[in-house]
Order: sequence, then C-alpha cells, then structure tokens
Amino acid sequence: MNTLRAKEAVVTDATHVILGATGNTGSIIADSLLSKGRNVRVVGRDAGRLQRFVRKGAEAFTGDASDAGALTKAFRGARAAYLLLPPITSREDQERESDAIAKAVKESGVRYAVNLSSYGAHVPKGTGPVTGLHSSEQKLNAISDLNVLHLRAAYFMENNLAAIEMIHGMGLFGHALLPDLKLPMIATPDVGAYAAQRLLDLDFSGKQTRELLGERDLTMTEVTAVIGRGIGKPDLRYEQFSYGQMQQVLTQMGFSPKKAAVYIEMFTAVNTGILAAQESRSPENSTPTSFESFVQDVFIPAYHGKASAA
Repeated sequence: MNTLRAKEAVVTDATHVILGATGNTGSIIADSLLSKGRNVRVVGRDAGRLQRFVRKGAEAFTGDASDAGALTKAFRGARAAYLLLPPITSREDQERESDAIAKAVKESGVRYAVNLSSYGAHVPKGTGPVTGLHSSEQKLNAISDLNVLHLRAAYFMENNLAAIEMIHGMGLFGHALLPDLKLPMIATPDVGAYAAQRLLDLDFSGKQTRELLGERDLTMTEVTAVIGRGIGKPDLRYEQFSYGQMQQVLTQMGFSPKKAAVYIEMFTAVNTGILAAQESRSPENSTPTSFESFVQDVFIPAYHGKASAA
C-alpha cells in the first residue's frame, strides 16, 4: 500500500513541460495545469513574458526551439510535455526545430507528449507548413519508448484576424481559398483545453493521432457573412484572390517571398482537396466554440481596436 501511494505521488508531482507557453495554445495549457496544482515548467524565448506563469507557481526556462541541448535540459525530469513548432519562417527552419525537439525528447527520457500538428499532416509533401508537421510527427514516432498523441487541429479561426486591415482598407475579405469549400475551423483556446485535459489524464499510449475539427465546417463565404453581421457590415463580401494576388498580399504583410510561397502551397493543397480532414465528425473530435462566438469575443474587439489605432 505504501509503495502504491509513493508511485501515485511521483505521478502527481511529475513536471509537465510546455513549449510555446506564451502562445495561443500553450498559455491555455499552462494556466489549466497550474490551476490543477500541477508542477509546470514553461519554455519560451522571452523570459519576461514567462513571468506571469512564474507568479502562479511555474518554473520558467528560456530556450530556443532549435537548440537541442537547451531543450534536453528543459525536458529532463519531466513526465509529460506539450510540443509544437514555432510559427514557420522557412521549411528549413521547421526541419531544424523538429530535429532539435525530437532529439531532446529522446535524450531526456520524456515518456508522454502531446504534439500540436494539423489536419492534413498525414500527407508527406506538397502542403506548405503542414509538410513540416508531417515530418515532425514522423520523428517523434521513431522514438520507441515515447507515448505521443498528435493533435491534428483544424484551420485556426484566428487566421481570419489577418483580414481586419483589408476590411478596413478595401471593404472586402479577400483570400486564395475557394469561396464555397467547407473547411473545419477551430478556436485555439479549444485546442489548448483539449491538450491540457489529455496531459492531465495521460490516457494515451503508443503513437496516436486525433483530429480536432472545431464546432462545424464553414465556407469562406459563410465566414465573411458572420464577420459582416458582427461588425455591422452585412454586405461585406468575400472575393477569391488568385494565387499571385495572395502572394502579393502576404509579402505586403511582411512575409518573405519564400515564406509566402510556402503558404500558397498550403492554400493550393486545401483548394484541391489534398489537405483535408480524414476523420468523420464526431463528439470526440468536435469542440464547443462556434465561429459566431469567436467573432463576438475576439474578432469584433480586434476589429474596433484596429480602427481606434488607425
């Protein structure tokens, strides 16, 4: 009996390491685990931004996702970790980062990992940034004693925030995605909440995947209509841009031509059906936040904030 209690204590007290702790999903996970009294080590590049978790009892570790040595130290002694690649700068950087993360996981002996991936990550190439997530999944799957759950999340609702400047400036929502193609869309807090629960439960073994498909599928025409109603512009229209036009928009937003081309590859893969969900929608892979709720809680404040700052 004493031995059993001792084992349970070790599991309860074991550290959870959160990569990207200041990001959209990582911050939700860190806050959730801390609220449950778990030992949490938050990892990020900016020590100052980690301090809000330290004030709640977390241990902070400053490190870069491409530094295998630093990550190995961050993971050492942990039972479980939340893994993700930083926002893409280039495919080459993605490979360096996934190499470093996989090496650190293996050398530190972490037994459980929840890894943020994307729907479409089953496809080995031709999907832009998602190709890097496929590669990362494969590297983690090659670690024999690691139990890993790959969360293949849908298109983030937050991606639509990039349209705010265009709506203010041009009075329309333009994108390269087909206007009437149904897409699964998810709010990032729902991804964080799901990942946090799985890290608490550690109820997975071996190599597993789970698509997270949001509340429902939406077309870009439907997305634009919901946004239009929310911001008081019911006539807001969606316009499909050519890939050339979209590349120009991305470079104007500050993307390098090379990075913009990677995203164009992803949009092409979505439009042609190469990048698509594989699981049928079910209660297990659906999440609660509707696009209407996202628009009310996130898009409208951001839209009016941008107008005030202009």
